[in-house]
Amino acid sequence: MADELRIGLSELLRKAMIDQDADFLNEGVRVLSQALMEMEVQEHVGAARHERSAGRTGQRNGYRERSWDTRVGTVELKVPRVRDSSYFPSLLEPRRRAERALAAVVQEAYVHGVSTRKVDELVKALGIGGISKSRVSELCKELDEEVERFRNRPLEGSYPYVWVDATYVKSRQDGHVASTAVVIAVGVKAQTGEREVLGFDVGPSEDGAFWSAFLRSLVARGLRGVRLVTSDAHRGLKSAVEAVLVGASWQRCRVHFMRNALSLVPKAAQQMVGATIRTVFAQPDWGSAHEQWRRVSEGFRHRFPRLTELMEEAEEDVLSYAAFPGEHWQKIWSNNPLERLNKEVKRRTNVVGIFPNEAAVIRLVGSVLSEQHDEWQVCKRYFSAGSLAKLDRREEQLTEQPQLVAS
Repeated sequence: MADELRIGLSELLRKAMIDQDADFLNEGVRVLSQALMEMEVQEHVGAARHERSAGRTGQRNGYRERSWDTRVGTVELKVPRVRDSSYFPSLLEPRRRAERALAAVVQEAYVHGVSTRKVDELVKALGIGGISKSRVSELCKELDEEVERFRNRPLEGSYPYVWVDATYVKSRQDGHVASTAVVIAVGVKAQTGEREVLGFDVGPSEDGAFWSAFLRSLVARGLRGVRLVTSDAHRGLKSAVEAVLVGASWQRCRVHFMRNALSLVPKAAQQMVGATIRTVFAQPDWGSAHEQWRRVSEGFRHRFPRLTELMEEAEEDVLSYAAFPGEHWQKIWSNNPLERLNKEVKRRTNVVGIFPNEAAVIRLVGSVLSEQHDEWQVCKRYFSAGSLAKLDRREEQLTEQPQLVAS
């Protein structure tokens, strides 16, 4: 490791003194950062690369490309990976950006006289009572620029699976406190199998027009290749998906559907009804799932007619997942992947309570999502390349079917 670092530094100095390379500082940061990560991961797994050692506690698993914004410009790093995804470089400081954003939101609330018990307690805990409005403005501008770069970055490649959801926070609007909708989209990139935060937006409500505008903004940034969108039955979302993401199917989250279904039966019967409906999701293929769904629905008709009506209406939407590879079902039939991210957003926003304005919501939520996006880039793939390849074979089979019938 020391020899590799010495060679790297020698080459760097040669460029600086002989070639007068203009990227000397940038390259210096890259070389030193790369060496630091190599030493960290060596200590993390208990052995050097390719070394046989009785003290080894983990296995390396190649590298991930990662752009790192620094004061000397953007540095392109190769971040080492380990098989259990337990290593994260110390120099990248996970979660630091969201902490800065939280402090900025609290400071802005303080200097604008938004006095709630939570804000007052945080001001005291953070020791920021004497901060000036100009300093808060400067800090907010810096964070806003980072969040805007993240929100407006181009989306490259195709994203066959997309999850969307909404949550609510409270903010001051025109002198009063109102609920503000925060919509978030997460996707899996076909080329890598990695999850990405595709985008987010805030608005007064999550109606059809808002969903359509949000999805169109993702398409404008490059979103393509969407095969399935998973979400709860948000008002206007299904029609927005059909209008904007032409050709994509919509999967109604099975977890939210079960809540809706169980609300239609007496509490004493909920356990039995839930267990019966879940037999549908244990079926091995599309045809069996639909047959079992209709069998279960019909069995409830006499005792719970409203439940039967709901099941007949929701069949196609709740079983959309069954037309995709079986390895993917448990991750695409519900919004659980995005629910966990929403919980992290709520955990951070609940600290503030009431935001001073909509820009403060974007600042904090955007910082939390940006950090999660960065962490996903160095974690284990969400879907394997082999299982994603089955999507293309499925598409080819569907394309060939009409031809076979015609012949």
